[in-house]
Amino acid sequence: MAVTMPMAETAPARPLAAALWMVGSISGFTLLSISGREIGKALDTFEMMFYRSLIGTVAIVVFALATRRTGLISHRHLGLHFLRNAVHFAGQNLWLHALALIPLAQLFAIEFSSPLIVALAAPFVLAERLTPARALAVALGFCGVLIVAQPFGQASLSPGVLSALGSAFSFAATAILTKRLTRRVPVLSILFWLAAMQSAMGLVTAGWDGAIALPHGPVLGWVLVMGLAGLGAHVGLTKALSLAPATVVTPMDFLRLPIIALVGMSLYGEPLDAMVFAGGAMILGANWLNIRAARAGARSVATAAS
Repeated sequence: MAVTMPMAETAPARPLAAALWMVGSISGFTLLSISGREIGKALDTFEMMFYRSLIGTVAIVVFALATRRTGLISHRHLGLHFLRNAVHFAGQNLWLHALALIPLAQLFAIEFSSPLIVALAAPFVLAERLTPARALAVALGFCGVLIVAQPFGQASLSPGVLSALGSAFSFAATAILTKRLTRRVPVLSILFWLAAMQSAMGLVTAGWDGAIALPHGPVLGWVLVMGLAGLGAHVGLTKALSLAPATVVTPMDFLRLPIIALVGMSLYGEPLDAMVFAGGAMILGANWLNIRAARAGARSVATAAS
């Protein structure tokens, strides 16, 4: 889960370049989902997280060495790092569990509710004000989640939907903890400890039963795709946010929902559920309203300070 950082108002926007990076980001998230489906036939979620995190650790270390930025990786606030990464690890496993149980479009629609959960929790844990516009966004998003999850339908709340909702709450908690960490340590340090600690967590949980499956053949290829696609997706999103405002980038990110719905239909025969699209549209609209409210608040603060 990427953390949205505000772009400096003085930086010139480059929407075309941002769009190109978002093409890479959306492709990465799509490949991550497909690889998770394919790997799930041979590895459990803990094994997937172990190998994915291990690949991420190697990639981050190579990057830090190549750019001579190893000094940015520090041992400060390891307790907060551990808490954040444990919550994120739980969320990732719940997401991978849901990936095998519910349609891809339904999973992605529920996942998009995470920023709204952050908006609701921020006044209590980050001392941020819950404005009427943000409250409206949260209420609209909650209605969208009810439509997508369909808790009162024939299937009620299935294990897959419950796992997806659990992952959304975990990702929201991760975002809040990440925001606290970014005030204290460099982003590279956060990424390193994320990958390193989750590699250790994956090793312990995957080996709890005394056996860890070794990927081979096509599964090994999908494991590499998962590790690199996940990393590339977040790099693309972060780079796009550095080139254009969130109000420009986020609507591009919302294209993940219809694209993953088409992927699910073409590769796995998943039906295009009108309820999922209707609820997803409400969730995406709520996110858009939340972003607009956040930017309006930032402008008000800047005006007052000047």
